[in-house]
Amino acid sequence: MITRMLPTVLALDTATEVCSVAVLADDRLVERLEVVGQRHSERILPMVDAVLAEAGRVLTDVDFFAFGSGPGSFTGLRIACGIAQGLAYGTDKPVVAVGNLRALAARALSEKAAERVLVAIDARMHEAYCAIYRNDACVTELRAASLERPDSLAGIASSEQVGLVAGNALTEFASDWPESVSWQALPSVRASAADVARLARIDAERGLAVPPAQAMPVYVRDHVALTIEERRQGAPVT
Repeated sequence: MITRMLPTVLALDTATEVCSVAVLADDRLVERLEVVGQRHSERILPMVDAVLAEAGRVLTDVDFFAFGSGPGSFTGLRIACGIAQGLAYGTDKPVVAVGNLRALAARALSEKAAERVLVAIDARMHEAYCAIYRNDACVTELRAASLERPDSLAGIASSEQVGLVAGNALTEFASDWPESVSWQALPSVRASAADVARLARIDAERGLAVPPAQAMPVYVRDHVALTIEERRQGAPVT
C-alpha cells in the first residue's frame, strides 16, 4: 500500500498587530505568534526560520506558500503577500491566498458547532468587515466579505439565519447588538497562520494555488482616507 504524502505548507498572517507564521508538515503544525504592532517586516523572516527549524524542514521542502489575504491592515496584507511571493519565486513554488474572514470562520467553527457563521471585525471608521460561511470541509463562503455599518450586522445575522456570530465587532460595537439573540457568540476568537495553513492545503487540493505573480490581497475597502475637501464637508468614507 502506497502512503500518500501530504504537502508541506508555510503560511503567513500579518493582517493585524499579531504576526504569525506556521508550517504544516504532514499532520504536524508548528506556529509562532508575536504581537509586533507595526514591526511585521522586521520580525516575519526570523519567525519563518524558527518554524522551519522546529518542523525539521528547509525552505525548499515547502510545497506551496500561503498568506492571509484580507481584509485587514493594508500595510500588513501587502507584507504577507510580498513575502509569500518572494519565497515562492525563490523556490519556484505556487502561492495560495486565504481570506482572513474565512480563516476566522474556520477557527470559530472549530470551537462551536453551527451550520453557518457570520464573522465580523472592526474595520475602523465606524465600519465592520463582515462575511458568512457554511460549516463544511471547505468553509464555503455564502456571503462575500463586505463593509457594513455596525448597526446593520444583527439584521444580517438574523436574515441569514446564522447559528454563530464571531469576531471583535461583537465587543467593539457592543451597543449595536440586541440583548436577546438567536445565535451563539464568540467575540474573542482570533484566527492565525495555523488556520490559513489548514485552509490553504484544502484549497491547493482544489486547484486554487497560483503562480506568485497572480497572488493578490483582498482589501474590500477602496477608499481609506478623506481628502481635505471631504473632511471640510464632513463626507463619509465609501
